[in-house]
Amino acid sequence: MGFFDSDIVQNEVKSLMQDYQSLTSLGGDYGKFDREGKKLFINKMEELMERYKIMMKRCELSEDFTAKISVEQVKTQLSQFGASPEQMFNQMSLTLERMKSELV
Repeated sequence: MGFFDSDIVQNEVKSLMQDYQSLTSLGGDYGKFDREGKKLFINKMEELMERYKIMMKRCELSEDFTAKISVEQVKTQLSQFGASPEQMFNQMSLTLERMKSELV
C-alpha cells in the first residue's frame, strides 16, 4: 500500500487542508479579534504548523515514491520564493511569536 493510500494519511491531509483554508480565511479579520480571539487564532496556527511538520517528516521518512515526490514538490515551490521548508517553519514561528508579544 502506498503512503497516500492509507485512510489515516488521507484523513490527516484532508483535515490539514481544511484547517489551513479556514484559518487563512479567518486571518483576514485578525485585526478585528479581541485579545482572546487572537490568542485562540495563534494557538490554532501553531497546532496547524506542528501537524504540517509531522506530515512533512512522515513523507520524508517514507520509502513511498509519491511521498518523496510530495516533499520535493513542496521544496520546489518554496524555492521559487527563496525559502526552504525549514526557513518557512522558522519564519512562521517568528511571526507567531511576534503576534504573541503584541498581545501583552
